[in-house]
Amino acid sequence: MEKTLAFDVMILRKDFVLYCNERLSEIGLSQSMLYFVLYVGKNPGTSPKHLAGGLQMDFGYVTRNLIQLEADGFLIQKVNPKDRRSHTLNLTEKGQQAFNLSHQLFDQWDRHALSVLTAEEKKQLKRLMEKLTAEEALKTNAHSRKKTSNPGRLIGSK
Repeated sequence: MEKTLAFDVMILRKDFVLYCNERLSEIGLSQSMLYFVLYVGKNPGTSPKHLAGGLQMDFGYVTRNLIQLEADGFLIQKVNPKDRRSHTLNLTEKGQQAFNLSHQLFDQWDRHALSVLTAEEKKQLKRLMEKLTAEEALKTNAHSRKKTSNPGRLIGSK
């Protein structure tokens, strides 16, 4: 039986998660919590509701993780002065360091994972992956009836 794209993606994801968790554990952060730090770093002052929508995650799950991230000193939640029923999210200095580190980790992992490809193969793979993720985002959004963009684009690009 021929390997599927899903299998290859799963292998790459597993390697990426292990790589990130090794390095992030040094600062007390996991790869799964990193997505919240990335979103808040790219969208300072966002609300938990917008974060949940942007990452397409359950609000309860987001709330639990935000409480943990705040307790661990990565972000702060403050009452929104414009709407006292909601909160704003911002990174602390520790959170900003994690945000900066994440970009280094992503670049390092990309170089490691793509080291077996030529420069032209890397360009071709990037073009194909962008096409796949753009198409998948359209399908995901059509099925969920949400008007949010691809969550990977919200946190993965620089």
